[in-house]
Amino acid sequence: MDVVLDYADHYILTPYVYPSTWPEKDPWRQIASLLLIANIGGYILYFISATFSYFFIFDHRLMKHPQILDNQIRKEIMCTVISVPFMSIPTVTMFFLEVRGYSKLYDNVGDTRLGYAGVVLSMFTFIAFTDMCIYWIHRFLHHKLVYKHLHKLHHKWKVPTPFASHAFHPLDGFLQSLPYHVYPFLFPLHKVTYLGLFLFVNVWTVSIHDGDFRVPETLKPIVNGSAHHMDHHLFYNYNYGQFFTLWDRIGGSFKYPSSFDGCGPIDLILSKEKENGRLKPEHIKNGKKRD
Repeated sequence: MDVVLDYADHYILTPYVYPSTWPEKDPWRQIASLLLIANIGGYILYFISATFSYFFIFDHRLMKHPQILDNQIRKEIMCTVISVPFMSIPTVTMFFLEVRGYSKLYDNVGDTRLGYAGVVLSMFTFIAFTDMCIYWIHRFLHHKLVYKHLHKLHHKWKVPTPFASHAFHPLDGFLQSLPYHVYPFLFPLHKVTYLGLFLFVNVWTVSIHDGDFRVPETLKPIVNGSAHHMDHHLFYNYNYGQFFTLWDRIGGSFKYPSSFDGCGPIDLILSKEKENGRLKPEHIKNGKKRD
C-alpha cells in the first residue's frame, strides 16, 4: 500500500491537501491518508465493478424472482455505503503496518532468489492460502452463535445482485478479507503484485454475485462461481468457498449448483412465466429463454 500512498502524496496530498509543515512520513498523516485512500478507493472500485457487472453481465431475469426484495439494489448499495467506512478502520490498521515496514512485501524482483518465477508462484500460493482461510472464516460466521450478529445481514439478499458483493456487516466484511492482509506478513510478495491481487479479489467478489452461471464444462468441478454462491445464499449451509470447490469437498459442504441441474432460480422464473401463460413452450430451450 505504500506504493499507492507515495503516488497519492506526490500528486495530490502534498501539493493540494496537507500543509507543507506536515511531513509525509509522519504516522498520523499516513493513517489519515490511508483512511482517505481506503474509503475513496473502496467506493470507486465497488461502484465501477458492480455497475459494470449489473448492466453487462448480470441476468436481469433474476429481478423477477419471488425472493428479490422491494428496492433491493438500493438497499444493497446503502448497506455497502454505510459499511465501507467502518470496514476501513481495521483494514487501514493492516495497511499502516505494511507501510511501516512490518510485512514481507518487497519492491525489487531482481533482489529475490526466485525472481519472476517467485512472483508467479506467489500468485498461486496467495489464491490457495486465502481460499483455505476464507472457507473456514466463512463457515465460522455461519455458526449459530455468530451468524445472527454478523453474517445474517449479507444473507438478507437471498437472490443477490452484483451490488450485494460488499453489502456486509463491517466486521463480517473485514474478517472475510483478513486472509488477504495476513498473507504478506507471512510470505514474501511483490508490492505491485499484491495490488493486482487485491483488485482481482474485489472483482471476483462481485463476479460470484453477478447471476451469470456460465462456467466452462472442464472447470465446473473446480471453480466456485456465481452458480455455487447463489445456492449458498439460497440454502445457507453449502458452498462456503471463495475461489474453488476444494475446501467445500473436504469439509462436506459442497453442493452441486441447482442451476447446473436445471432447477435454479432462472428455471423457477421461466417455469412460473410458463404457468402464467407469459412464456410459450417453444421459447424455452435447455432451461433458458431464447431470444
